[in-house]
Amino acid sequence: MRMIDWKEGMHSWALAGLMAVAGAGGLLGTGPAQAQSAPAVRGLPDFTELVEQVGPSVVNIRTTEKVSSRPALNGMDEDMLEFFRRFGVPVPNIPRQQGPQRPQPEEQPRGVGSGFILTPDGYVMTNAHVVEGADEVIVTLTDKREFKAKIVGADKRTDVAVVKIDATGLPAVKVGDVSRLKAGEWVMAIGSPFGLENTVTAGIVSAKQRDTGDYLPFIQTDVAINPGNSGGPLINMRGEVVGINSQIYSRSGGFMGISFAIPIDEAIRVSEQLRTVGRVSRGRIGVQIESVSKDVAESIGLGKSQGALVRGVEAGSPAEKAGIEAGDIITRYDGKAVEKVSDLPRLVGNTKPGTKTSITVFRRGASRDLSITIAEVEPEEKAVAKAAEQESKGKSSSAAQQIGLVVAELTAAQEKELKVKGGVRVVTAADAAARAGLRTDDVIVALANTEIRNLKDFEAALAKADKAKPINVLFRRGEWAQYTLIRPAR
Repeated sequence: MRMIDWKEGMHSWALAGLMAVAGAGGLLGTGPAQAQSAPAVRGLPDFTELVEQVGPSVVNIRTTEKVSSRPALNGMDEDMLEFFRRFGVPVPNIPRQQGPQRPQPEEQPRGVGSGFILTPDGYVMTNAHVVEGADEVIVTLTDKREFKAKIVGADKRTDVAVVKIDATGLPAVKVGDVSRLKAGEWVMAIGSPFGLENTVTAGIVSAKQRDTGDYLPFIQTDVAINPGNSGGPLINMRGEVVGINSQIYSRSGGFMGISFAIPIDEAIRVSEQLRTVGRVSRGRIGVQIESVSKDVAESIGLGKSQGALVRGVEAGSPAEKAGIEAGDIITRYDGKAVEKVSDLPRLVGNTKPGTKTSITVFRRGASRDLSITIAEVEPEEKAVAKAAEQESKGKSSSAAQQIGLVVAELTAAQEKELKVKGGVRVVTAADAAARAGLRTDDVIVALANTEIRNLKDFEAALAKADKAKPINVLFRRGEWAQYTLIRPAR
């Protein structure tokens, strides 16, 4: 179960006591006035039929990983050797076994989670973090049958995974309509918290569209969810799965009354791609965005705080080709309103790459419609590899590290694109450099009043600069040049 940093009981005795007092002494009065003041009493829901209906579709998922065990020295294991080392006892000279001793991989338990049967032919849905890094996945049904599962695909961005077991005629879940789900509605969870299989907990929907991720508006509930519930279903009173239990807000590691579930419609969309091609393809347009404040909205004539403010446009991106400019406010995408900044990444991400669609921007007091062709987000593996490659090309002297900078030479193509005659590109900015506002891909063209054409100039200027005083830096971000001061840590 994932825990995030920012990470019920109904009391009926008050009503019962009030009625008892009224009946015993009539102190509260009698007649119509008393009858009108009595609140309506509703019975609590009975979940027994739901458990019988959905329970067989919920599975327990165990994962293992192979670890190399170190060969014993002189015939003794590590615990015995540690005993001798700790108390200064010489290691006995026991004759070694003949021949080379190689580490033997051992299967070690890695974790326990939950899942549910998506189709009768053995597709099971769970969380990506449940199966991440696993060498073996074991699925246990409620009838105690066990299967070794194959990981069909996993998507870290949405935390959805699909595994396949070799079985047919399985009891699949019914998928519900998340749009019909309402705050205050009763819901139920089944899973394996702390490895306790087939545990049933219940509560209500606390909120919908809760923003805790780039691509997902989570369902917030007060259903008791704990480590091991990950990947299990969130079920409505019609016996339909409406979400996948994924995260909890906790300061203790245990349940604190707030849990989050991935909406099932989003999860199904991801699972279909995982089952078809083994990965998820997402759209991108190449803009940096932020929220629109109320003051800005009023001052430019937008009226209310809505949309996504474009801070920057990536060179050669679909946004640039469509004519989107820094300072534009994107208010609609593909005919759908962009109410808040987090709406745009979801709408674009759910668009198939290559799709041609419309986008509405608010610019200098007027709205205009633009046509845009969606590109594809790089697969996570490629993005990580690319970042690692950039990092390896970056240079960081001890002086640069002190101010939190890793920089790299500009290529000829980058100089031509940025229309500069030199400079160094920021690979990473942390500590003092980050506090000064520098970030990845900024180009430093001057430092401490010295022109920077390459890494050699940068290192020389930095070596001469007084590190006890603020260092002025002139840098380019896109088409714009600006100054900032890197202040030493105190």
